[in-house]
Amino acid sequence: MSKAWVNENARETADDDDGPDDPRPLPPGTKNHITPQGFHRMQQEQQQLLRVERPKVVEIVHWAAGNGDRSENGDYIYGKKRLREIDRRLRFLSKRLEIANIVDPAQQKHRDQVFFGATVTYAREDGAENTVTIVGVDETDMAPGRVSWVSPIARALLKGREGDLVTVRTPTGPEELEILSIRYPPPG
Repeated sequence: MSKAWVNENARETADDDDGPDDPRPLPPGTKNHITPQGFHRMQQEQQQLLRVERPKVVEIVHWAAGNGDRSENGDYIYGKKRLREIDRRLRFLSKRLEIANIVDPAQQKHRDQVFFGATVTYAREDGAENTVTIVGVDETDMAPGRVSWVSPIARALLKGREGDLVTVRTPTGPEELEILSIRYPPPG
């Protein structure tokens, strides 16, 4: 069978088998809020991929392509796959940076209430205390307690004040939380 008869959809699927461009879609109708630090990190990642990593991989693929048979050339096959991954991430970063709404929590005027960028300590019904910082969708990281502003816990805490009881929906049912403290980065 000639290459002219290759199913174009099959070719696209083979090229896109590494996952979607947008691993964390934004809820419809919402803005892409992000802290200045998160925006800066995404810009740095974009520049690193574009100026350092991608050129290195292109060089390897170019060298591997010159070695002959590409069908069994591991450097060529892996390099092409890595280029697709880099290009996918670059598209994602470009789209997200383009629609980013930078919100500086240090500039928050109502520091007695929970808004984007707040670090909140709350008590669960069992007495356990947790601390989370409410950040953008692209900044979440559970290790240091950074949760997305669209997450159930953040939605429950938003607009609350110290001493307020808020209800968060969990897989096991609603749970009541008490807001113990609210902190923001210092201004300036």
